[in-house]
Amino acid sequence: MAMISCPECQSDVSDAALKCPSCGVQLRKPKRTFFGKLVKYSFILFNLIMAYWIFAGLGGASEQYSELSSEAEKAGAAIGTGLGVMFIAGIWFVGDVILGLFVLFTRPKS
Repeated sequence: MAMISCPECQSDVSDAALKCPSCGVQLRKPKRTFFGKLVKYSFILFNLIMAYWIFAGLGGASEQYSELSSEAEKAGAAIGTGLGVMFIAGIWFVGDVILGLFVLFTRPKS
């Protein structure tokens, strides 16, 4: 390993060190592992998919709602749409909690 000079106290420090052992100044930022990056981008992708699912579902339901003739059909469609949105929101919440914990536990250690 090569030795570098600390920009703060000018002492010799290993180039692999995250912080200077003498003064404690941060020399470089810790990086996520491959698994940590995979989890982070999975979290982002999951949220994008869930947002698309909600908006596409509501858009499709509103298109079908205008074609219904009786009030009973419209009430049933509104109830079904509400239940569908609640189901998707529940999946979204549970998925975010689980993936969020994985993101938290795979963050880089300093």
